[in-house]
Amino acid sequence: MLANLNAQSIQEGVNHLYADRFKNAEQTFQKLLAVNPNNADATYWLGQTYLDKDDNDAARQLYDKALAANGNNPLIMVGKGHVLLLDKKKDEARQLFESAITISATKKGNDPNILNAIGRANVDAKEGNLEYAVQVLEQALQRDPKNADIALNLGNAYRKKDPGQGGGKAYENYKLATQLNPNFAYPYVRIAKLFETQKQWDLFLENLNKAVQVDPSFSLAYYELFYYYFYKLDYSQATNYFNKYVGSRAGEDQVEHDYLQSQLCWAKKDYDCAIAKAESVKAAMGAKVKPKAYRQLAYSYLGKNDFANAKTNIDAFFAREKEIFLPTDYQLKADIYTGGGASCEDVYALYIQGAAVDTVLSTKIDFMTKAADYFKTKKCTKQEADMRLAIYNTKKSPNPAGLFNIALAYQQAGELPKADSLYTVYNTAFPDSIFGYLRRGRIAFTIDSTMTQEPYVTNLLQNYQKTLDIALTDKIRYKTMGTEAALVLAGYYNNVRKSRDTAEAYVNTGLSIDSTHAQLKSIKEYFNKQPVKGTQKPGGKSTGKPSASIRKPGSKV
Repeated sequence: MLANLNAQSIQEGVNHLYADRFKNAEQTFQKLLAVNPNNADATYWLGQTYLDKDDNDAARQLYDKALAANGNNPLIMVGKGHVLLLDKKKDEARQLFESAITISATKKGNDPNILNAIGRANVDAKEGNLEYAVQVLEQALQRDPKNADIALNLGNAYRKKDPGQGGGKAYENYKLATQLNPNFAYPYVRIAKLFETQKQWDLFLENLNKAVQVDPSFSLAYYELFYYYFYKLDYSQATNYFNKYVGSRAGEDQVEHDYLQSQLCWAKKDYDCAIAKAESVKAAMGAKVKPKAYRQLAYSYLGKNDFANAKTNIDAFFAREKEIFLPTDYQLKADIYTGGGASCEDVYALYIQGAAVDTVLSTKIDFMTKAADYFKTKKCTKQEADMRLAIYNTKKSPNPAGLFNIALAYQQAGELPKADSLYTVYNTAFPDSIFGYLRRGRIAFTIDSTMTQEPYVTNLLQNYQKTLDIALTDKIRYKTMGTEAALVLAGYYNNVRKSRDTAEAYVNTGLSIDSTHAQLKSIKEYFNKQPVKGTQKPGGKSTGKPSASIRKPGSKV
């Protein structure tokens, strides 16, 4: 009878833990230990509760104390091994796991509960061995094929080991867990999270609703539903699930409630409320406050355009968060720093860091595109160009046509060598397109308007000649570009090379494209009125070359 009561109480505590009701779970296990301090199951699960609360020190102290009293308890050895994995002591952890398996083995085989705990530890810890986790959990399920908790952990192991495979083995084992225990809500949440990564929102909602159907008190499902509607900007439904979440957590600390309510206040632009709730979270948690509270305060102060306090809190967030950053974290920091007067270059660095943490190509490109658009609105032309080039280089099979606009942005930013190099690549990909040649010609003239320095002279002549050649294939479409090329080439040969015949030939070519072009007509008339180079005025010296007035190129494409 006492054994049955103990098992029921352990399961009650585990249910609280899986539902993220940590205080209730902790109290349940502590009550069991008050009755029997040597209760290994209660000790193990109390330690797991501490670990889920990110209180690794408490778990370490608990397991060390229990092992000091009974150094050969296999379940406590696994708990200690779990802590060692979190401490990045993989070899020591593996030794404890193997010892626990050996100690707990019977004639029937290895203990499935010990194998299950080992699998759970390796899935949870960043340093865990996922191949090993799958191995021991598969063995555990063979030994106890009706154990839904083992199936759940095996699903978790496969999901973490084989991400991006559409669920596969993870989905199979989660479904098995629901079949073995139809009232087990947690596997439905795990299935929902699989569909979340696939953006199959109907199935995501279906499984969360199934979770609260089989267990109306399962807080974690309400938490997920809150955020689903929150991010859909359906704040009415988000508030509804927030209330259900709070209602399912009787006796829990108010910290998580206040944090969610701060987000709701922020969404409704009640920034004072958002700040007050987030500050209450900081006060309640003290030194153990999680970084997300600082991030929430940063969002809230930004909403009030209080950039100084926003910066204080976003800097605190980045200083305290050590591992998991989202692209939106860097976007928030960029918005705050921009408001505080940061340079375009500094803000660009933040967006690049944000893109780097996104491991999904499509969302990475979306993030970078928004950043480029942002720089465009802020007139940070070079950073816009840098970002659009980064997007181009990030794509698996980019279209070289996109290089033209990137090069144009660099040109507008005054980054002429960079623009020229990109126009060169564009011209290679599209040798019959006039636009890249025209732009390269303009760049060469901008850098060296005297048309005397290499390699700019060669670039100018080659690219304006190519521009003119293409313009002659469609004189109507390329009229303005062709006449610009003719003018520049005529100016070069007249003023630099002192070759009137060649210059006049280019003027005539330009007039063949547009016979009404005022400047070309004026130069043609000038040439016609002037004697050919080398003729003498009566009683005077040679007239020399005529000086045709050639305008600076640069008319828009």
